[in-house]
Amino acid sequence: MCGISGWFDTKTARTPDRPVLRAMNAAIAHRGPDGDGFFFAPGIGLGHRRLAIIDLSPGGHQPKPSADGRFQIVFNGEIYNFRELRGELEAKGRHFATRSDTEVIIQAWEEWGEASVSRLTGQFAFAIWDSANQSIHLVRDRLGEKPLYYSLLDDGGLIFGSELKALLVHPQLRRAIDPQSVEDFFALGYVAEPRSIYADVKKVPAGGMIAFRRGAAPRSSLYWSPTPTPSTGTTEERAGELIDRLQAAVKMQMVSDVPIGAFLSGGVDSSGTTALMAKASPTPIRCFTIGFQEKAFDETEYASRVAQQYKAVHRIKTVDINDVDAVRSLPVIFDEPFGDSSALPTLQLCRLAREDVTVALSGDAGDELFAGYRRYRFHAREESLRALLPQSVRGPLFGLLASLYPQMDWAPRFLRARHTFHELSLDTAHGFFSNLSVADDSTRGVLFSARLKSELQGYSSADTIARYFDEAPGDDVLTRAQYVDLKTWLPGDILMKVDRTAMSASLETRVPMLDHSFADWALGLPADMKINQGQGKFLLKKALERLVPADILYRPKQGFSIPLAAWMAGQMGTEFEHDLNAPGGLADCGLFNMATVMSLLTQHRRGQRDHSRILWQLWMFHHFLTRVHTAPSFSAAFEAAQ
Repeated sequence: MCGISGWFDTKTARTPDRPVLRAMNAAIAHRGPDGDGFFFAPGIGLGHRRLAIIDLSPGGHQPKPSADGRFQIVFNGEIYNFRELRGELEAKGRHFATRSDTEVIIQAWEEWGEASVSRLTGQFAFAIWDSANQSIHLVRDRLGEKPLYYSLLDDGGLIFGSELKALLVHPQLRRAIDPQSVEDFFALGYVAEPRSIYADVKKVPAGGMIAFRRGAAPRSSLYWSPTPTPSTGTTEERAGELIDRLQAAVKMQMVSDVPIGAFLSGGVDSSGTTALMAKASPTPIRCFTIGFQEKAFDETEYASRVAQQYKAVHRIKTVDINDVDAVRSLPVIFDEPFGDSSALPTLQLCRLAREDVTVALSGDAGDELFAGYRRYRFHAREESLRALLPQSVRGPLFGLLASLYPQMDWAPRFLRARHTFHELSLDTAHGFFSNLSVADDSTRGVLFSARLKSELQGYSSADTIARYFDEAPGDDVLTRAQYVDLKTWLPGDILMKVDRTAMSASLETRVPMLDHSFADWALGLPADMKINQGQGKFLLKKALERLVPADILYRPKQGFSIPLAAWMAGQMGTEFEHDLNAPGGLADCGLFNMATVMSLLTQHRRGQRDHSRILWQLWMFHHFLTRVHTAPSFSAAFEAAQ
């Protein structure tokens, strides 16, 4: 696992600015503390930071050239099937000088060109320079586990890096905030790719490839999208197949030349992953758990039971609610506003794990692949009602009911009929968007300033959700919603959270459920294999019954979250109000109605309404402005935050 950076002159072949590229690479030193490397030639510069995982010898150093010197690669990630690919390439007469997966990628590229990417199984982001064609390809893995940012500068220079902070040290990068990204952040909780918070910086999309050739227009393509794979068999047969497939993915991702462990929350997904790791390991595995003082959020009891069952070496740490410095460091770690408050315990979990291991396996993606989120059940029910009435009747009818029903945001979901009526008045995509929105349309309407609303020019984040609904495969209600989440929520929130927090601690994470063949297979399961009798993850739980205690599998879902409402009503709320006085923050940016901000905070601290999620987002945006956006030297700001 590593970090990459680079510069390419798309117009001429100027001499690279070596100090600038070295500064870009230094900004992501946390991604690779084991060393750095550079390649410079007319019109091109490549940088690399190394976290040694496979082939700890000098043979794993990058940038790595092809044998004839035509190609150079910088690569972040792990290729889990590199041994199989190496054997296939050796059968074609190719010879290898190292044991590294990096060399396998570059030789595969020599053999098959762009088509080689579809042969790779793993998590990756890489850049390949072709000196013969004077071109560079930026490539990202199928589901977006590894990030890759890029920007085309006014002078024709292309800059790219594993994190936005690598680009932010470049003196020519314009830091113009994209108003659509602000809308995304407050509606979705993250900035949806391919956008970043800055108008001039984009993300290579998951499953995407972008080719830049000197003197030609960029060429973008998607080499992969989630495609449901139909399956047959009884429930028992499919449960057995699930275990076989997931066990194979776990074994493949346990390959490492450094210590490896597991995140263990005590939920279904992490417990199953831990159990399969224990089955595949000849020695006790290491696992790590974060706990909370508030019992309603603490799952350490369940995690401990799973760890004891498999005789794992288990470490637990309780989140320190007074660690406000960690809260303020989050925007510096993420480079752009990020609204998932579970990033705080995830950061502490990664720091705990890094004390003992260099690689950790995660149970992420079970909710997206097996319909574990409540929103899937709500969406399926609402879609069945939408099918009964045409939009011409449904819109006015349920719109009226929503307007008449009292506002009850504080109540449990089943009592908040106003939300349900509103969602039923909308079409499929906009109803799903309303279901998952962090701040609803009315809240954003009073929160955003007149200037920001004007700059949005009518854009809504619902447009992004609708676009993915339009391209989703098939007509199954549940599968289409899952597809949308795999394209938006998974890379934008879940995988972003884990990558940034883990790499800030120089820890590599791996997600077995995101083996692309497993993901396609899970997505293709019938709806009743995912949601059955009102419960999500039906088949996954059934398959894990032989490995995890039933009361852990079938207890109510808690999720990896923090007691945010109580924290924002207490010390965190006080700190937030204090931070608002800092220059260059929310009050000075002109994007928000500050009277609304103070009203939200006052209502929450008085216990009148729960505004904790939107207040957390505002706090994160504030520190993005003060610690990232206005920082004169981003690399210095990042060092200060560690």
